[in-house]
Amino acid sequence: MNNIELLRNALADHQVVMNNLQDMLPQISAVAERMRTCLTQGGKILLMGNGGSAADSQHIAAEIVGRYKRERKGLPAIALTTDTSILTSVANDYGYEYIFSRQVEALCGPLDVVIGLSTSGNSPNVVRGIETAKEIGATTVGMTGGSGGKLTALCDFNLVMPSSDTPRIQEAHIFIGHVLCELAEAED
Repeated sequence: MNNIELLRNALADHQVVMNNLQDMLPQISAVAERMRTCLTQGGKILLMGNGGSAADSQHIAAEIVGRYKRERKGLPAIALTTDTSILTSVANDYGYEYIFSRQVEALCGPLDVVIGLSTSGNSPNVVRGIETAKEIGATTVGMTGGSGGKLTALCDFNLVMPSSDTPRIQEAHIFIGHVLCELAEAED
């Protein structure tokens, strides 16, 4: 396969996934409304993920805190992927699977929304973080792919991307992250 064919195939796969997001619009809208309610009631958005999903968590948190499309006051969001001292001390003292749950335990309240990004829906540290958020009473949101994995049964909302291909899942995650930011900062 030459480069042009590879690019055409990747673009075609991307377009199929994006077109299939149409079926998820009511669920995406419901998550956005829950985020808006959280933010207007004094809650915050906490995000977590590994690898590319960690970067996406940081990207989405930055859009919420800074601004997405319109000038407005900063809104509270935290990517639980950024504090290397916490990440390494918790991983060392408790185990890598606890790096998010320990932070959720320390930072999360019942008004908050906790978003776990995991392309498989089975990342042990994301699953534990969501479990801890559920115990606290926060709203839990998964952003996954494939079958949705363990997060399907755990989350209040699990936005399962219609693909099993990690790059296509991550592309859909960032699209949905952007849409959630736009809806969360929308004026009534």
